[in-house]
Amino acid sequence: MRFSTRMDNLAPYLFAEAERKIAEKRAAGIDVISLGIGDPDIPTPKYIVEEMQRQIADAGNHRYPSNWGHPDYAAAAASFYKRRFGVDIDPKREFMALLGAKEGLAHICFAMLDPGDLALVPDPGYPVYAGGSILAGSDVRYLPLRPETGFLPDLDAVSEEDARRAKVLFIGYPNNPTGAVVEDDFFARVVAFAKKYDIAVIHDNAYSELTYDGYVAPSFLATPGAKDVGVEFFSFSKPFNMTGWRTGFAVGNHEVLEHLWRLKTNMDSGMFDALQKTSAFILDSPWDFVHEMCGVYARRRDLLSEALTSVGMKVPKIKGTIYMWIPVPEGYTSGGFCEHVLEQAAVVITPGRGYGPAGEGFVRLSLTTPDDRIAEAVDRIERSLRI
Repeated sequence: MRFSTRMDNLAPYLFAEAERKIAEKRAAGIDVISLGIGDPDIPTPKYIVEEMQRQIADAGNHRYPSNWGHPDYAAAAASFYKRRFGVDIDPKREFMALLGAKEGLAHICFAMLDPGDLALVPDPGYPVYAGGSILAGSDVRYLPLRPETGFLPDLDAVSEEDARRAKVLFIGYPNNPTGAVVEDDFFARVVAFAKKYDIAVIHDNAYSELTYDGYVAPSFLATPGAKDVGVEFFSFSKPFNMTGWRTGFAVGNHEVLEHLWRLKTNMDSGMFDALQKTSAFILDSPWDFVHEMCGVYARRRDLLSEALTSVGMKVPKIKGTIYMWIPVPEGYTSGGFCEHVLEQAAVVITPGRGYGPAGEGFVRLSLTTPDDRIAEAVDRIERSLRI
């Protein structure tokens, strides 16, 4: 058989490899603790499940949906953005339902990029930014995120040639995998950069509601001029423990969303109306559950931070996301340390190199594991470092 050459430059998806290793170890009877994949261990709230059951039972939801999105969902998203971020969203022109943010991030590459174009991608970054761009046939220019710059890309370091050639810029804050947050005028600088070079900005806003220590994450679209140059993706997966439900939305620049809509009408048939109406219900309901989850993750962050610091590892305290981005101990590569921890401690963590070249020297640990298992994982890691 003959296959598409576009697959030749695409590495296996990072988390698919992690899942394979976990399954292999568990099949051998080994008790594996995973701190690798950001899949919440606490179930979706009961009130959301019950609303979905009610919507599924409504026969009116069983027909083809709109690719743009149900009006109730669009109105709820617009209301949420006004209430939460102070951003005005036109529900008829500046909203699109997505089958999860990952799907939208991948598909927007095909809507925006041609073979030979250039995408500016944060390094380290969520693998779909680069993966979607590569599948679309474009070139990728990595923008290093370094501790000394607060894990923000240095836009001034982008060459004039690359800036003029680039068609899209991916960003995402609070940031996966580094946990970095925006606390200055970074978004304003992004808007100015994008306007100067006619670049579309794609902001991944999957973690805005999971923040700690009083930090409140802004929306990129709250920046003056942001809707002129970009769109923002919002996900229900992490704040509501709904990773398997695949629901999210994009808001912002109408022209960008219209091109994404034209692509998606040829790729899928839209999101199940029962799920769209449930998503609208979530946006319009109290967010007590999200606040509770922030408390859970802050407690786990502190547990991991204190325990790993006690064994000599440098552990910055994150203000957002559900991940900890940690330098590996001296003498290890990111992959080598992950392999050591897996083989000697039966703990899965994710190598920083999997998020881009600048991720070398770091590992990502997820907080989506019960407290007692996190404590045991750290104890195992500590013992493995003595071997």
